[in-house]
Amino acid sequence: MVLFVRALFIVIFVLAGYLYGLKTGVPVQGAVSGLVLGGIFLVIESRLHNVSFGSVLGGVVGLGVGILTSQLLLFPLEYLITDDSRGISSFILSAVLGYSGLLIGLSRGKNMSVPAVMRLFKGQEVEEDLKILDTSVIIDGRIADVIEIGFVEGAFIIPQFILQELQYIADSPDPMRRTKGRRGLDILHRIQKMADIEVRIVEEDFPKIKEVDAKLIALARLFNAKVVTNDFNLSKVAQVQGVAVMNINELANILKPVVLPGEPLNLFIAKEGKEHNQGVAYLDDGTMVVVENARKLIGKNVDLIVTSVLQTTAGRMIFARIKEDE
Repeated sequence: MVLFVRALFIVIFVLAGYLYGLKTGVPVQGAVSGLVLGGIFLVIESRLHNVSFGSVLGGVVGLGVGILTSQLLLFPLEYLITDDSRGISSFILSAVLGYSGLLIGLSRGKNMSVPAVMRLFKGQEVEEDLKILDTSVIIDGRIADVIEIGFVEGAFIIPQFILQELQYIADSPDPMRRTKGRRGLDILHRIQKMADIEVRIVEEDFPKIKEVDAKLIALARLFNAKVVTNDFNLSKVAQVQGVAVMNINELANILKPVVLPGEPLNLFIAKEGKEHNQGVAYLDDGTMVVVENARKLIGKNVDLIVTSVLQTTAGRMIFARIKEDE
């Protein structure tokens, strides 16, 4: 059906060009011109299918601003330009600034949506201190405790596509995934019931973007919001694209008790380490403690002395030795 419509479109252009050519005495050239013009319009039409509404709107606005700027710049220069070159100068300046505005508008308007434009026309100001919760941090659940004790303030945005992902996980045939999905929905319900906490469900979506993480980043750029997550990869990708991130795991690592070299500890040796004759213990907050020459003491509480502390991207790791080795 689409091919038939496009072929009919070309025939109409060719016929219109031929009839115009009959009046001017060049029917063949008129038909060829109609064919070329129809082909150009079909190429433009096919390209527009892959361009988002925001890009089109941004491109139109950018083009208009560029042309308007060029005309404003011509006013102080009209006395320096001769009448013969005024038209050429105006065309060149409009073309350069208009094209530049078009490119900037296409680039900046990618994430613009109809609701965002409607908010702009209604005079609604851009809100500050907005935070978007992703699926991983909702299922994790610690964010609810952080919000409840008042460490994180502002309005919290829950995109509709995040709710759909939580529902999909909650309906999974895998019992573990189903439990995580239901836990996430319960955490959301708990946050919504908190006093003085605004939770906003937004309908903005990005049909051209398939990955949920990419949609989150696009939504954060649209609302000028921060992304709250515990996903390390999402944090890095968002930061590369200029989006502020609040990583719950990083917060937890910062708040862990400080252990200094030389500090005594009494810990339970839980298992053997990766290296020869090593034992592994854990602090109350889950921090791993690697103990030298402790393999023979697995299953016992041992007095230790901290030798060094290593900070990694995954968290803090502590090395110790048995106190008797002193």
